[in-house]
Amino acid sequence: MRTFLTIYVLVIAVTVSILGFRGTLTEKEPFEVFSDMDRQAKYKPQAENGFYLNGQNDRLPPKMTMSRGNALEMKEVFATDYTANSAAKELLLSGKDADGEFSDVFPYPVDFKLMQYGKESYNIYCMTCHGAAGDGNGVTKPYGILATSYHDDRLRDAPDGYIYDVITNGKGLMYGLKDRLSNKQRWGIVLYLRALQRSQSASLETLSTTEKSELGL
Repeated sequence: MRTFLTIYVLVIAVTVSILGFRGTLTEKEPFEVFSDMDRQAKYKPQAENGFYLNGQNDRLPPKMTMSRGNALEMKEVFATDYTANSAAKELLLSGKDADGEFSDVFPYPVDFKLMQYGKESYNIYCMTCHGAAGDGNGVTKPYGILATSYHDDRLRDAPDGYIYDVITNGKGLMYGLKDRLSNKQRWGIVLYLRALQRSQSASLETLSTTEKSELGL
């Protein structure tokens, strides 16, 4: 028993001497096995910097300049043959025409491949709230997070550009997806939403004989 107590006291003494008493204050640097990148060679935005006359790290953009693109198009905007966006790309980038109104002109060739591309993005980013059919019956509804149904007449009649703008910039509780989805992905979602709207309101008269046969009608 005496040997056990001796070893027990020694273990405690060694542990305390290495780790120290928790809650005590010290100016010594802590012993680290892995730093986890706690200290990096970088300039913090609000810190001081003696290199500049005003002593600030934070720098304003140079006068008469503007930003080029975003992180999704980093390679393009820094390419040697880069050209700034022209007015012709206004529809593609904002969903608006030259007069600043939301347009009903779709900027990409409409095909099944793009619609499937939009479906994949919709299922990842939109279905949780808006539901698989776009009717607002997503998994968040029982928890009080009510999403818009895309089968409302208001959105059926809305221009494609308006839906693209909501996907891009968000509205209400919905956050914008412009930093998560490429331009083509967002337009693909618009196309897929139009397909969902049509699927919920299609009449038998619009189906061909082959389509009716495939559906067993």
